[in-house]
Amino acid sequence: MKEERYFYVPCASTLTELPQEEAQHAIKVLRLREGDTIFLMDGKGTFYRAEVSMVSNKHCAYDIIETIPQERPWQNHLHIVMAPTKMMERTEWMAEKATEIGIDEFSFLECQFSERRTLRSDRIDKIVVSATKQSRKAWKPVVNDMQSFRSFVEQPRKGLKFICHCYNEIERKDLFDTLNTLDSSEATEPVTVLVGPEGDFSLDEVRLAMQHGYISTSLGSQRLRTETAALSAVMIMQLSQRL
Repeated sequence: MKEERYFYVPCASTLTELPQEEAQHAIKVLRLREGDTIFLMDGKGTFYRAEVSMVSNKHCAYDIIETIPQERPWQNHLHIVMAPTKMMERTEWMAEKATEIGIDEFSFLECQFSERRTLRSDRIDKIVVSATKQSRKAWKPVVNDMQSFRSFVEQPRKGLKFICHCYNEIERKDLFDTLNTLDSSEATEPVTVLVGPEGDFSLDEVRLAMQHGYISTSLGSQRLRTETAALSAVMIMQLSQRL
């Protein structure tokens, strides 16, 4: 039995051929031929079973045979917000693994103690696309451009908002306990969780976020590296959806 081949095609239902990068992979690597069955994902909740109708040096056309809507595996919008690490591979690793676990949106912040102040969101997005295909997720997470901490927290944002930090002088709620004791009306609200750089958020940043409705939280008693903390927050958000 042949392995099912998945391709990311954002407008799959209105197109007739794979995007250039996906077509090259289908032709050069997978060596697909006319009549082969492939699966398309639009990243918005639908899979499509299709048949390859034409293959050339640079093009791979298809005909859709079946539309397969998917059931959303979690009930609310999950958003992880992180200050990128100095070594980009650690941030990329987090984005890949968080996508595999299940997340809806990534944002990246420039903070007072940030070690990295630029980020190529297009590179992160390619990693997210690859992880979405590999884990066969029907929804592709949104990847936002990097922005300043202040501009992010001052934007109006629906739902529950948390900022994770390590300052004992500010009262903190445990993120896991908080998300798992929500009442039924809160359980379906969007969730946004902020994780700071290796040096943590500054005290002023934590207080500014709290002034804009963010809840002061902890990820537990152990100190975690930035990418580990972000991935832990994603796991906690996911577990709160399944308990």
